[in-house]
Amino acid sequence: MPIRPLHTTVGNMKRQIELPKTRNIGIMAHIDAGKTTTTERILFFTGMVYKIGEVDEGTATMDWMEQEQERGITITSASTTCFWKDHRINILDTPGHVDFTVEVERSLRILDGGVVIFCGVGGVEPQSETVWRQADRYNVPRVAVVNKMDRVGADFFATIKQMHTRLGAPAAAIQIPLGKEEDFIGVIDLVGGQAIKYLDASGAKYETCEIPEEYAAQAQEYRRVLLEKLAEVDDEIMYKYVHNKDIDVDFIKKTIRKATIKGKFVPVLCESALKNKGVQLLIDAICDYLPSPLDVPAIKGINLSNSKEEERSASDKEPFCGLVFKVFSDPYVGKLTYVRIYSGVLKTGSYILNANTSNKERIGKIVQMHANKQQIRNEVFSGDIVAVVGLKDTTTGDTLCDVRHSIRLESMHFPQPVLSMAIEPVNKADQDKLGTALKKLSDEDPSFKVTYNKDTGQTIVSGMGELHLEVIANRMLREFNVGANIGRPQVAYKETITKRTTATGKFVQQTGGRGQYGHTVLDMAPGEPNSGITFTNRIVGGAIPKEFIPAVKEGVEDASRSGVLAGFPVTDIAVYLIDGSFHEVDSSELAFKAAASLAFTEGLRKGNSILLEPIMNLEVITPEEFLGDVISDLNVRRCKIAAMDKRGNAKVVKGFAPLACCFGYATALRSLTQGRATYTMEPSYYAEVPADIMEKILTGGGQNGKGKV
Repeated sequence: MPIRPLHTTVGNMKRQIELPKTRNIGIMAHIDAGKTTTTERILFFTGMVYKIGEVDEGTATMDWMEQEQERGITITSASTTCFWKDHRINILDTPGHVDFTVEVERSLRILDGGVVIFCGVGGVEPQSETVWRQADRYNVPRVAVVNKMDRVGADFFATIKQMHTRLGAPAAAIQIPLGKEEDFIGVIDLVGGQAIKYLDASGAKYETCEIPEEYAAQAQEYRRVLLEKLAEVDDEIMYKYVHNKDIDVDFIKKTIRKATIKGKFVPVLCESALKNKGVQLLIDAICDYLPSPLDVPAIKGINLSNSKEEERSASDKEPFCGLVFKVFSDPYVGKLTYVRIYSGVLKTGSYILNANTSNKERIGKIVQMHANKQQIRNEVFSGDIVAVVGLKDTTTGDTLCDVRHSIRLESMHFPQPVLSMAIEPVNKADQDKLGTALKKLSDEDPSFKVTYNKDTGQTIVSGMGELHLEVIANRMLREFNVGANIGRPQVAYKETITKRTTATGKFVQQTGGRGQYGHTVLDMAPGEPNSGITFTNRIVGGAIPKEFIPAVKEGVEDASRSGVLAGFPVTDIAVYLIDGSFHEVDSSELAFKAAASLAFTEGLRKGNSILLEPIMNLEVITPEEFLGDVISDLNVRRCKIAAMDKRGNAKVVKGFAPLACCFGYATALRSLTQGRATYTMEPSYYAEVPADIMEKILTGGGQNGKGKV
């Protein structure tokens, strides 16, 4: 589904909402915890949409891509803006599936605050841990929401305990549920000391009343927990609490806001987004407790003119500075460049500097995004999140700045791809279009990599998981009209010899006229690891004229491209030219090239050739309770465990495993650890293939993902 303009009305030329009333937030959670459902309700209650869309029906505003609507999941982060009371809230709705974690990563980089949603039944789920750690890395203040309180088995208090034990979060409830499961009818506000009951299914009508008597003791207990938590981070609250002095509501709110912005406290709310209960109170909490652009530290970067560190504060009077956090290719609109503006003002038609490429570009059109719809704006200000149309040489992580006041911000961190597959066009007509489509998709998605393996002749695409690559292939077909097949890549085996040998090659051809004559004797020995094919001329006395030596070397290199066992490339052999002979008339470069090739092939047969396989350097980070299962699985995969370490409350396993045994490891590891473990993998060296497995490879048996033939 292409991006379409919302309308062509030009946005206001002056700032509508001042910076202290601006909130830039992201909504994050494990898949199916209710992020998009919550965002949809926020848009409805703030008046941005007139009808609530549903994820299950494929009508959610923020899930605008066809694949999102079909699958019922969020794939790409969507941006929108809404207004609540006197505040402006810029929202990024991010994916919850682990395959699209890069969308969360780049969103967190440019956000001031976050809303983390937990399922009341599932509690702290694996991807919840991942997004929480990501938010920790970027020091993003956040509020937490326990959703689906109407579901059977929902447990608000158990989820908070898991936040303490699994996340180490300084969290405490500022609300508790009023009613349970299907009888969930509202919330008890611990800050204001009152109950909020919802009166109809729409969630629009609710009343504020006294806390019901049966909940009074529980509310008092959890208000005490809240005040104790706040007393740990605020001396004034501590003094008043210890001396039993009254603490007014406004002071508690100010303290919660101050502690939340400092990252010392996480307020926890509850809701049932699907049943429209608690959403307005969440919007209030976003405005009350999350920071404005003025509340977070000024952005730092390097001044390009003097290479010194410099700060840019959130002010329209500062020179313009913004960070590109996303690029999206649309077949109709073209290239959309999403920018968070940290300082200054950006106007249509102005020129900006890309600090990463040193290129100047003109701002053609600025649009305010509402999912896939646009509102044209002539001028945008510090704190805004917008998209620019028409920038050519700009990619994710680039800094855009004022031409006269250049600054380069810290670039963005992206996880390395964990799964590689081979890709090929369905037919010859798609061959040329395939490269163009892959280039555009890799430009907009930093976790999607495209490489060419010259050893196997395959184009390899790498991503964060099977679903990620499946979605990429589907987008290629729908958006670029390119059909492609994705399959398991070949392992780039290589061949070498195991003992020193001498081999002779003689190429003699007589056709009646001038013939061909070349004769070489090669000494071949196993070389150093990763040394490739080394060639040394040891001819003395002119047994072979010097002008033919390069042809001999070329013949050796040509023959090394295909070994004698299964046609794999040959490596790690030291070749010495020690003797030979020539004919004054019939010898030629062609003859000596052929003779050298024959000698090299004979040497491979005499030198007891073996197969080598690529070995990967593997690092697995897993919760301790899954350590035994992870190690058992690695042993089956022929992994040599090199070291084990501890990192926080997780175990780190380092080892070396054959690439052939690592296919499908991302999926297997998630299954073994309930999705809570992660791993990184990179090529390390080549090692000998065990004899039994080599025999199966040579007879066509192949090897499955776990090293069993």
